[in-house]
Amino acid sequence: MYETYKSRIISFYKKHGRMPGYQEIMEFTGFHSKNAVFKLIEKLVEDGVVAKDKQGRISPRNIREGIRLLGLVEAGFPSAAEEELLDVMDFDEFLTPNKESSYILKVKGDSMIDAGIHPGDMVIVERKQSYKPGQIVIASIDGEFTMKYLRKKADRYFLEPANPKYKPIYPGENFRVEAVVTAVVRKY
Repeated sequence: MYETYKSRIISFYKKHGRMPGYQEIMEFTGFHSKNAVFKLIEKLVEDGVVAKDKQGRISPRNIREGIRLLGLVEAGFPSAAEEELLDVMDFDEFLTPNKESSYILKVKGDSMIDAGIHPGDMVIVERKQSYKPGQIVIASIDGEFTMKYLRKKADRYFLEPANPKYKPIYPGENFRVEAVVTAVVRKY
C-alpha cells in the first residue's frame, strides 16, 4: 500500500505543482487520522522522496522529472558535437538545494553588470549564518536593499559595485548582510 500512497502524492504534486497538505493526504489515502499521515510522511522522508521543514511542511526531494543533460558544448573553437546522455538534471534541485533558506529577486539597475548580472535578470539568494568577502550579497543599509560584492579593508566591511559608474559604499551603523547570491537566471 505504501507504494500506492507514494504514487498518489507524486501524482498530486505533478498535477498541482505543490505538495499536498495533511488533510488532502487523508482524503486520497482514506486515512482517518493525522497520525497515520504523519507516519506515512516520516517513511517518505526516510526514503528520500520528500523533505520536511520545522513547521511540518513537506517539499519534494526525488519527485521531479528533470531535463536531460546530453553533453558538453565548446564555447571556444568549434569541435565535433556528440550527443550522449550524461544525466537527468532538475533545475530546482540544482539552483536551490536549500529551499527553506532561498528566495528569488528580480534585478533592477546596472551596478552589477560587469559581474554578468543585468537588469531584468533573476537572482537566487540564500540566507546563511555567515558571509565572506568576495561574495555577491544582498545587504540592508538604512532600510534600503542593494546587491554588491562584499569586501573588507582593515577590519571594515564595504560594498563594491561591478560597474565603474558607481562608487563603493562604506556603510555606517545600520548595515546587515541579508543573503548571498547563489545563481543568476536569464531568459532569452
